[in-house]
Amino acid sequence: MQKTNFSKITFRLNNLLFGFLSDSWRSKSIVLISVLTGYFLFANFLTKFISEGQNELIMAPIIIFLIEIIIRIKPSSNSRFYNIWLVVDKLRIGAVYAVILEAFKLGS
Repeated sequence: MQKTNFSKITFRLNNLLFGFLSDSWRSKSIVLISVLTGYFLFANFLTKFISEGQNELIMAPIIIFLIEIIIRIKPSSNSRFYNIWLVVDKLRIGAVYAVILEAFKLGS
């Protein structure tokens, strides 16, 4: 097949949307466990602070700051810390999902 601009775009789009299907079972399971663990830990963390009703003004900026730090410190893919960063990033994704789900539950 000839390398046209359209074929390059479709290859990149396919790799972006369905690239996780070509990964190994080990990486898929680590990603899934990390996302679910992040959701579980942060959902429990949120319900504890919502039920107490204290420190909300302090915790919100700290949570946003930690999420931004995780996003900004992405190492290069050939670094030895890259796999650790992937796990922490997936924990972050699970935590953000927990925040969004909790906001929908509270109706705000």
